[in-house]
Amino acid sequence: MGEILRVEHLKKYFKTPAGSLHAVDDVTFGIEAGETLGVVGESGCGKSTLGRTILHLLDNTGGKIIFNGEDITNISKARIKELRRDMQIIFQDPYSSLNPRMSVAEIIQEPLEVFHVYDNKEDIQKHVSRLMSTVGLAHNLAGSYPHELDGGRRQRIGVARALALNPKFIVCDEPVSALDVSIQAQILNLMQDLQDELGLTYLFITHNLSVVKHISNNILVMYLGNVVEYCGANELFRHQYHPYTKALLAAIPVPDIDYQVNRILLKGEISSPINPKPGCRFAPRCPYATEICSQENAQFEELEPGHFVACHNVREINNIQ
Repeated sequence: MGEILRVEHLKKYFKTPAGSLHAVDDVTFGIEAGETLGVVGESGCGKSTLGRTILHLLDNTGGKIIFNGEDITNISKARIKELRRDMQIIFQDPYSSLNPRMSVAEIIQEPLEVFHVYDNKEDIQKHVSRLMSTVGLAHNLAGSYPHELDGGRRQRIGVARALALNPKFIVCDEPVSALDVSIQAQILNLMQDLQDELGLTYLFITHNLSVVKHISNNILVMYLGNVVEYCGANELFRHQYHPYTKALLAAIPVPDIDYQVNRILLKGEISSPINPKPGCRFAPRCPYATEICSQENAQFEELEPGHFVACHNVREINNIQ
């Protein structure tokens, strides 16, 4: 179907009293229409900032954002508003992202009113009713307020609101991390069903590798603003080449008391993202780091078809000729 989103050398820096904080630094990737790109990494690696910069909730510092063949890197506020029809977001916290003074129906219908989708209230109410049915919300909850509902229902409101304008692309910013495990599965299954039914494209941000494997076609691994590994979801769980990715997957809990896991303990201090020095940002914690790692930035290398890694010593670490 072709790429719906292309990001090239995207950067987002924040000014701080200590200097420039490189939250997203030289990130490049593409997402095929109808597919899901998972973005994983530790807290503070720039995942959420990446998603918000793509949607122009934050202004980019550099690079390109291309959506549906259009360069939307530097566009007017009027054009950004128009793009809200096609690009939406589901926020991480299903409570703080909802207006506590608005009922369920009012929250879901707000985008329809802002964009004047319908001329009368009856059509708006019918659309809201359809959306509530789509995400599994009982119609008798239309007059309820967010504080009266549990986390799962609140997140379903967030999903319904994101779907209100029939978007093509949705940034899912850790949409299930605040929910119970049983509710997580329900929301994930709902999102996959909606993707199949409506042809949606997701950028799925999470720190839960089990979740990202379940929902993603491809996975992007980030560390302190940089991409360190990129490949298909199944391929990443078969072969991890970057030391950081190996450590992430080794940390996944296994529900078997007899299963022996070789945990990889990362030692050393985390590099500061403020005015970072040249070199690999993972080097201070990497057991395989050599002198070149602290001197030069590693370039992306395609070790296998579609499997890219940024590591100076990747061949030595993985015994690749």
